[in-house]
Amino acid sequence: MNIKNIKSEFPIFEQKVNGKPLVYLDSANSSQKPRAVINRISNFYETEFSNVGRSVHSLAVKATNRFEESRDKVKNYLNAKHREEIIFTKGATESINLVASSFGEKFIKEGDEILTTELEHHSNYVPWHFLRQKKGAKIKFAPVNDKGEVGIDEIKNLINSKTKIIAITHISNVTGAIVPIKKIVDLANEKNIPVLVDGTQGAPHLEIDMQELGCDFYAISCHKMYGPNGLGILYAKKKWLDELPPYQGGGGMISEVLKENVTFADTPTKFEAGTMQTAEVVAFSEAIKFIEELGIKNIHNHENEIMEYGIEQLKKNNSVKIIGDPKERGSVICFTMKGIHPHDIATILDEDGVAIRAGHHCCQILHDKLGIPATARASLGVYNSRDDMDKLSDAINNCKKIFKI
Repeated sequence: MNIKNIKSEFPIFEQKVNGKPLVYLDSANSSQKPRAVINRISNFYETEFSNVGRSVHSLAVKATNRFEESRDKVKNYLNAKHREEIIFTKGATESINLVASSFGEKFIKEGDEILTTELEHHSNYVPWHFLRQKKGAKIKFAPVNDKGEVGIDEIKNLINSKTKIIAITHISNVTGAIVPIKKIVDLANEKNIPVLVDGTQGAPHLEIDMQELGCDFYAISCHKMYGPNGLGILYAKKKWLDELPPYQGGGGMISEVLKENVTFADTPTKFEAGTMQTAEVVAFSEAIKFIEELGIKNIHNHENEIMEYGIEQLKKNNSVKIIGDPKERGSVICFTMKGIHPHDIATILDEDGVAIRAGHHCCQILHDKLGIPATARASLGVYNSRDDMDKLSDAINNCKKIFKI
């Protein structure tokens, strides 16, 4: 992969930050957008815009066709069995809330257990907390080991007859641990327990095949996959979508509305209430096309190479402590520096044009377990290179000089 050619596809890298070339290492937060995605949004608003699924005039029909073509594109990319298994949402957060609300309303009762892990992002904990408060359910947390992983045994030990759903991340956005989803799904299937996967970090970096993974629900953030903001995907097996009640009510998701009763549209429409984010859905096809043209395996291999090089460089610095050492790691490097708060690290690195994130990364439970309030995080995308890792290392050394450590 020619990294210079790839970077040229992203207009944001044409600028400088504080007089320095931009080194963007915050893709786990949100990825940058290739020109094809940006242009598609603009072109759609200029030439094709209309609301979808309502009117019969030419623009509306064309816009609806483009919208549904994107659904087919996502269905094929994920290797879903049915196009109706693809639900467009406002983001992975809404996708998980949809499942927690609809599944929880129908299948969770007092005393039932929801199994999750200490790795989880708040988006895959807080919705279940709401359900715990509403229904009197219990949440169990599979523990993280010393390497920052959650293994199959930790999950197996907590499953019992009261376990009604397993909600688990694919890749930790702190330790980078890749969770053995397939093994967990196989284990859950033996007990007829559905599995929801938070795929916000998995989908941009790994090959995602729903027939292979076998999970019941998979949540995606499109803005982390080089796509537009404000858009998410919920993959859900059709058997669940046909059975679950709607998450929200409003226009578009109904079949018939009477004073005495309301009937709902078929899946997936019954889960897509109101005016949808049409331009974003249409443009997401370009993001998938971008990933497919590069090849997700090529992206994964490239990012792994850069990550391993970056870890090697940081390990040479005795002031840096890398968080987690999982056997299988996604392209996330969290670290701390003795005597320097992560927010100060991020501020000083920004002066050198290096963009990282600092904080608890919406993973307070994990940070509490690790005994640290915050970490600095460098996370990779396809546009990163060894040179970016060298500039990160140089900026960290500059940070040491400023703090005289």
